[in-house]
Amino acid sequence: MSRRALAAALAASLVVLLAAVVPAPIAAAPGETNATNAPDSATPADPSASGGPRIVSALPDPATPDDRGEFVAVAAPAGTELSLSDGEDTVSFAAPGGTVAVAADPDAAAHLTDHPVVAPGLDLANGGETVTLRVVGDDGYEGSVSAPIEGGNGVVADRLTYDRSHEGALLERRDGAWSWWPRSLPRRDVATHGPANATLFVLPDSPERPVSTLRSADERILLAGYVVSSARVADELVAARERGVAVSVLVEDSPVGGFPRRSARVLDRLVDAGVSVRVVGDPHSFHHPKYAVVDDAALVMTENWKPAGTGGRKSRGWGVVARSPSVAADLAATFADDAALPETVPWETYRVGRSFVRTESANGSYPSRIAPESVRVDRVAVLRAPDNAESAVVSRLDAADARIDVLQPTVEAGGPFVRALKRAADRGVRVRLLLGSAWYVEEENRALAERLNEWADRAGKPLSVRLARPGGRYGAIHAKGVVADDTALVGSLNWNRHSARENREVVLALSDPAAAAYFRGAFAADWRASGRGAESKPGLVAAAALAVVVGVAALRRLEFEE
Repeated sequence: MSRRALAAALAASLVVLLAAVVPAPIAAAPGETNATNAPDSATPADPSASGGPRIVSALPDPATPDDRGEFVAVAAPAGTELSLSDGEDTVSFAAPGGTVAVAADPDAAAHLTDHPVVAPGLDLANGGETVTLRVVGDDGYEGSVSAPIEGGNGVVADRLTYDRSHEGALLERRDGAWSWWPRSLPRRDVATHGPANATLFVLPDSPERPVSTLRSADERILLAGYVVSSARVADELVAARERGVAVSVLVEDSPVGGFPRRSARVLDRLVDAGVSVRVVGDPHSFHHPKYAVVDDAALVMTENWKPAGTGGRKSRGWGVVARSPSVAADLAATFADDAALPETVPWETYRVGRSFVRTESANGSYPSRIAPESVRVDRVAVLRAPDNAESAVVSRLDAADARIDVLQPTVEAGGPFVRALKRAADRGVRVRLLLGSAWYVEEENRALAERLNEWADRAGKPLSVRLARPGGRYGAIHAKGVVADDTALVGSLNWNRHSARENREVVLALSDPAAAAYFRGAFAADWRASGRGAESKPGLVAAAALAVVVGVAALRRLEFEE
């Protein structure tokens, strides 16, 4: 399903909204791994776990005339006799050792990969394919992932299935999971930077902080977001451009529920003022980060550039301004990567012939209970999805030995992050998880809270889950925040595999006791206000039914928080 079709389905049905955070899997045959149904980690059936002959990657649709240069990359010990088959054609070759690209057009493929190229190769179908790797003439090969297939020559060593290609994207196996990655987009590792002065803040308490940061620009503003619809933010961007600052903006091309009319008006105004505005399409499922590079400072938040978020009109959010040339340069590189994607187009091109949806703007008013705080942060790491954020967050959860506090709108019940929380509780780490209670997530969050609390009570583990009770302090939980021992994580990463593996997300990991203490204090205030016992309420079925009725009526005008 395309992401535009997904967005339409989400807007039409509350049920689909709640179920669609992870794409529906396509069944794989025993021993197979699908690109759309990939495991979280290597398994015994995955040859990458044992170092045996394996398929490393494939480029079915290189975006060249007649798909010239398409290839399958295979790793195997030198001298291994191998064959590749797509069910119609079979090609055989001797592995020279290491990883090679098997291609029908070696000259064209040599320009598309750094691997040595061998011939002949297969013609890969853009509409879906199953490619089988066999060890030829060695029925005793112990690494087979399934029994020999009738009519095949040799023992199956690996098999790759995809349902459709992504133009210009590599299908890669990393840590046992298959994912599409644009060939031209660098896959960046976690980068850790030295000490930096930082200002920490929460929303809706400090809506002036993002605006004042933009106002301080002398040379450049690179603003990346999912939706940009705040008139106050637009005022600052236009004013910066008028005083000679170079201003560029990136936004998502297919927000859930449709592209907001309010945002279109803001972007029109920015372009009229000379601001560069570009709209990010594939390969990111959603361009979902919330950051800005302002001269040599990096502003990273959990909140969107709209009244509900940075405007302080609704959402509980976390944010940080890190004054560090190296962190700013790191994020500027990501901005440049996404701005240069083939499917990223100027706003002027995107808006031609488009229709936009009317949405309501949040207009709440909330007290400022938690003041910003300036600290000297020892280390700042930049995490990105889909590059590295999932493994980086899980590793930080797995390294905690005392306390973990998590604030999330909702989480994937069986996903890698929740499993990491349970592992932490198993080893005695005190874990607290505060979830959102907005009408469109309340039922599933309450059910998850009850399951996790029952597990913790039954097993005697120090894990507790609550649903947020805003109590006039904020309107709804939108923050995606973590404090694990002395590290605070602030950014746009939702705790589901779709966000971690398909979206563009940005998170700053602040390794410093003072930063951790600030955000843990903010978390503790919301935790206390929510109170134990918020996990269950009488009349749940009736309340859920009412929420569905209200939700269906509101879908036509609701601008979803993401």
